[in-house]
Amino acid sequence: MATAQGTMDFLLDMLSDSGQVSARKMFGEYCLYYGGRPVGLVCDEQLFLKPSPASLQLLRTPEYGAPFPGARAHLRITADLWDDRPWLNQLVRTVYDNLPPPKPARRRKPATG
Repeated sequence: MATAQGTMDFLLDMLSDSGQVSARKMFGEYCLYYGGRPVGLVCDEQLFLKPSPASLQLLRTPEYGAPFPGARAHLRITADLWDDRPWLNQLVRTVYDNLPPPKPARRRKPATG
């Protein structure tokens, strides 16, 4: 079951405190971005965030799940936790703060003809 646009609108509204959250539709589901970097996925009406030791400390009982078959395990944040705006914003910010640094872009070699 694909995630409804209304679900994404609600989630983006709850995460709007930072002003840095956005989403992009991909394959019928959504990728969640913070500060232009991917922090999680919204699949089948569920929020999945990248795990980190710091984000685990914010969860009472961490739940893991795969956003789609073959994906790595992510933290599954159930919809009943989405209503706590300050906590949800803090959790997403913590995930972002603990992402590894981005890899430098590879320079393309000029085409030889």
